[in-house]
Amino acid sequence: MRRRKARAEDDSQIDMTPMLDVVFIMLIFFIVTTSFVRESGLEVDRPSAATATEQTKAGIFVAIKDTGEIYIDNHQVDQQRIRASLERLIASQGEVGLVIQADKETRHGAVVGVMDAAREAGIKQISVAAQADK
Repeated sequence: MRRRKARAEDDSQIDMTPMLDVVFIMLIFFIVTTSFVRESGLEVDRPSAATATEQTKAGIFVAIKDTGEIYIDNHQVDQQRIRASLERLIASQGEVGLVIQADKETRHGAVVGVMDAAREAGIKQISVAAQADK
């Protein structure tokens, strides 16, 4: 009689394998569908704006320092090479948006030059980063 009770208790364990399979599949799903936030890698003092909104579909970040130096993917780019660099990034990433992170002391001409190069490269969505007023 005791043997039957011992066997019944041993057989009542729950098989965890299907649950682990489901958890593993969910983990893979979340890793694949997660979009990682990338920054330009350069710290700039952005101007503040009362109507600033969050940009969710940006794939390319261009930083412009107050001295006029332009950085794409943490590499300094010459003014004449902006379009070629952006075309290379579009070819590897597909159609994505562009965010220009310009210092608030940056000359207007540098920002317009980057915007023109981006439009010539085929980027349709261009945004200028600003710091939201608090």
